[in-house]
Amino acid sequence: MTTKLHPALIAFTALVFVFLIGPLIIVVGAALSDTTYLTFPPQGLSLRWFENIFEISAFRRTIITSLQIAFLSTFIALLIGIPAAYALNRYRIQLPGWLSTLFVLPILVPELVLGFSLLKNVAVQFNAPIYLSLVVGHSLLVLPYVVRVISASLASFDFSIEEAAISLGSPPLKTFFTILLPNVRSGVIAAFILSFITSINDVSISIFLTGPGISTLPIQILAHMEQFFDPTVASVSVLLMALTVAVMAIVERTLGLTFLAK
Repeated sequence: MTTKLHPALIAFTALVFVFLIGPLIIVVGAALSDTTYLTFPPQGLSLRWFENIFEISAFRRTIITSLQIAFLSTFIALLIGIPAAYALNRYRIQLPGWLSTLFVLPILVPELVLGFSLLKNVAVQFNAPIYLSLVVGHSLLVLPYVVRVISASLASFDFSIEEAAISLGSPPLKTFFTILLPNVRSGVIAAFILSFITSINDVSISIFLTGPGISTLPIQILAHMEQFFDPTVASVSVLLMALTVAVMAIVERTLGLTFLAK
């Protein structure tokens, strides 16, 4: 027996899809417009604004900088987050309850407050270079995602397997890399993807920590919009969306999204 959907439910579902996909369609249409200003629907089709991205040296420079900072901050967050998630799950009884809350503070604290605190304490007080300040800020930003995602994978891991391997003579460090990490590989990959995308799209923290000569791509987009109103910013946005889709497609091709859901 088939259940007939209520027309109101169909209409509501369609509105949700329009709400989610509509802005993306508008950005893509504006990026392909042949006009010298942002408009939708596009008046003529052209790829010249995508070419304009790579003709502007500031965009070329900030794209490279954003990718470098995203990779470095994600790598640092994984180096800290994996052992932290392991300790929080392996020794949850011995460790104090407030310790797990410590790793989610960057999420609980508004990003503007976190960015200003980093500016005051890292960039000004310690006179840290701009690049280093950005890496530190982005690492703190994505660390909670790493800890939470990997903790979710470790929650279903049977630590008696690790104890059995150690009791049979396997060194603890070797057991960690050969027994535990392969079992939470999906969580590590998911944490990497989430952290990388969060870092490369961040504005709130980066706007406090950027300075002369060093900036990230989202901040350069804002700076470009202050002087120009051409479709270049829409083209950059399309490239960022394409990068996100490409990362997800690579994961699907190599592992499959069902693998990450395990």
